[in-house]
Amino acid sequence: MSQFDNVSIIKQANVYFDGKCVSHTVQFADGTRKSVGVILPATLTFNTGVPEIMEGVAGACRVRIKGETAWTRYAAGESFKVPANSSFDIEVSGEPYHYVCHFG
Repeated sequence: MSQFDNVSIIKQANVYFDGKCVSHTVQFADGTRKSVGVILPATLTFNTGVPEIMEGVAGACRVRIKGETAWTRYAAGESFKVPANSSFDIEVSGEPYHYVCHFG
């Protein structure tokens, strides 16, 4: 799916890590929400409250989920899951990583 239809967008951006990650919240009529964003080249750690699925739209990254020792590479069209109340390290080098984060 290349677009979301019939949604509301929160105009205020979510800015993390001094602007290395910027996203916008997308709210759907059924109450679900997602965020659509970009991570610039950096190595960052994100914490989760609810389960998340990170869907790559463009670019690539390496990810290490809390408790794992190995890094796994993900490219556009691939996704990874992060459990609730956990965290993940993400490394982006080269071009920015564009993503959709699916919550819950």
